[in-house]
Amino acid sequence: MSSNLVLSLSALLLLGLFIGTWMLSVRRNNYSFVDVAWSLSFAPVAVLYGVMGEGWAPRRLVVALLMTLWSLRLGIYLWGRVAAHHPAEDPRYAVLREGWKGNLRIAFFGFFLAQGLLVWLLTLPVYLICQNSDPQLSPWEIAGIALWVIALGGEGLADAQLKRFKSVHPVRTAVCHVGLWRYSRHPNYFFQSLLWWALFLMALPAPWGWTGIFAPLAMLFFLLRVTGIPLTEQLAVASKGEAYRLYQATTSAFVPLPPRSHPSTKS
Repeated sequence: MSSNLVLSLSALLLLGLFIGTWMLSVRRNNYSFVDVAWSLSFAPVAVLYGVMGEGWAPRRLVVALLMTLWSLRLGIYLWGRVAAHHPAEDPRYAVLREGWKGNLRIAFFGFFLAQGLLVWLLTLPVYLICQNSDPQLSPWEIAGIALWVIALGGEGLADAQLKRFKSVHPVRTAVCHVGLWRYSRHPNYFFQSLLWWALFLMALPAPWGWTGIFAPLAMLFFLLRVTGIPLTEQLAVASKGEAYRLYQATTSAFVPLPPRSHPSTKS
């Protein structure tokens, strides 16, 4: 099947999904739904590429399954979080509302479309993998699959530990510093980043697979510089105060590392 047709179909699918999510968000006055849509949207795109790809069928099945498992796990987790707090909105979107209050709906419409474009770009390595006709997995692909499984487990464990901590410590000012959160302030983001490096490894043997480097680099940029760590940290300091500043002083922001001593405790 024509590459242009397959890529166009995925773009149209995402366009419809995110316009529909925007309409739901406007109706419910809660823009947090975009997080759920973003997470779940990877699954149908991966399945589309897996079904319509012209590469080796077992490879297409594996990458579509891996992407779908991650997409559904994260989407269901975020849906539970949004549903538990609805009609309250994620504080990140309150910040955006303040900045866009003069033209709120149109600004969020553009934001939602940008999320769909990001998904389309991030899944291009999946498309390349599904076009690879080599009838066996390369060492790069095996390493990528292994890293993907580790990263999926790590992200799921971090989310579960945070959810458990919040259920035991419902006070808003409590700072989670147990399990993986003892070694990184954002272990969920770290393992999510690893997922995209794993995808890049799996794409490397495919024709033009090296271009898949865009996916992990783009994900790193958004996590480290845009809507990931910077905004999350800003809101955490605002809500948790000195307790979170202490956490920042002793705990790595991204890569899990042994905790540091607080500067005030050093002689």
